[in-house]
Amino acid sequence: MIPSQFDYVAPESVEQALAAIAEAGDEGKVLAGGQSLLPILRLRMNSPETVIDLGRIADLREVSEEGDTLVVGAMATHHDVMRHPLVGEHAALLARALEEVADPQVRHRGTVGGALVHADPAGDVGTAVLALDAELVVAGPNGSRTVAAEDFFVDLFQTAVGEDELLTHIRIPKHTGWGAHYEKFIRVAQQWSIVAVAATVKVEDGAIADARVGLTNMGSTPLRAKGVERALVGQSPSADVVGQAAAAAAEGTEPPSDLNGAADYRKHLAGVLTRRAVLAAVEG
Repeated sequence: MIPSQFDYVAPESVEQALAAIAEAGDEGKVLAGGQSLLPILRLRMNSPETVIDLGRIADLREVSEEGDTLVVGAMATHHDVMRHPLVGEHAALLARALEEVADPQVRHRGTVGGALVHADPAGDVGTAVLALDAELVVAGPNGSRTVAAEDFFVDLFQTAVGEDELLTHIRIPKHTGWGAHYEKFIRVAQQWSIVAVAATVKVEDGAIADARVGLTNMGSTPLRAKGVERALVGQSPSADVVGQAAAAAAEGTEPPSDLNGAADYRKHLAGVLTRRAVLAAVEG
């Protein structure tokens, strides 16, 4: 099946894109990397009158640094961000998570911003961004605003980005020198996460000085395992200590039950994967 007929607009600036979104109204759809939107169009699950392609806005593909902050353009591809030296040095957790996204074809076409706005709770990008305490810059007709990652994900496939707005940048505090790991559990290669854990850990003088742990597909949005984080800080990074802290990973979560596993099974997995992820992050 092919998509129904639509008008195609390719703005070259954020201002032009916002104007096109305003003109299209409810009958417009924004195209980033297309890995989520194009299958929907082909199946005619959605038939917009206008598709607004952000691919020509060069400013949104850049990765840069501003003091203690790493700035990732929303249109930067998974592959480009994953391989960027600044990301590897200052936000290794994001690079580790992007390595687990689908396959090379998807990583070369899909964008970090597109994945975040799509907000699939089984997606890998949102959890890493949440665990890194990122801020997301959203542009609209009245200017730009900044949303903390904790407030960005509202519900299943819902974010704080309004219908007349665009996600333009992701601002990530530098986690230079932190160990990082993304542990993903799937049944077959390139599958969405059944459960995954993002962990980044700072070790100083033989003890865990700070830790961030995020959970994928353990609720309707990415989640932070803050109880695990608190239990780790100040402790020796031994297997026993990490195992005891990881046992609390699923507390307060409401994972789905589906063909891939029941909620109780996912809660068990969360503890197992958290232990693995934290220990791997400690090892660097």
